[in-house]
Amino acid sequence: MFTLITLPFAPDALQPVISADTIAFHHGKHLQTYVNNLNATLPGSGFEDLPLEEIVKKAEGGIFNNAGQILNHNLYFQALRAPQADNRPTGKIAQAIEAQFGSFEAFQKEFTQKGTTLFGSGWVWLSADAEGKLVITQEQNAQNPVTRGLRPLLTFDVWEHAYYVDYQNRRADHLAAIWQLINWEVVNQRL
Repeated sequence: MFTLITLPFAPDALQPVISADTIAFHHGKHLQTYVNNLNATLPGSGFEDLPLEEIVKKAEGGIFNNAGQILNHNLYFQALRAPQADNRPTGKIAQAIEAQFGSFEAFQKEFTQKGTTLFGSGWVWLSADAEGKLVITQEQNAQNPVTRGLRPLLTFDVWEHAYYVDYQNRRADHLAAIWQLINWEVVNQRL
């Protein structure tokens, strides 16, 4: 059985970028529902004893959708922290971004643009391939880069429940602000 992750920050710690109300709905309601739904569908599925990432790689339908949303949200929430002005990557992720994209600003522009232009609901991801090359992907609905053999490093949730309370339909404004919240130490650990 899977459980709701404990947030690595207080519910109001991300303000003013993400409100405590959004966290209450996003983590406490949406993510909890995915956990409940997955636990209800696992018995007899053959996936009962698999780790979450393996379920995402192998499952289809409702089991995949709920497992994918849990994995995606866990990776998302674990890489957030209280806002920091001029929050920039450090360490090996900074070096990899510089080498791959030329500058943090060029990477940030491309990543934000991919998140802004993703049609409908989904996620924008920074991942590493088997050779360590960085890849930005747009993933619809519950998709995750692990299904393509990539290692997820960073994600922004572009489902409306991630930003609508605070930004209404202004996804681009939300994506521009969320850079203040990225915990680059976590991203470095994933690299």
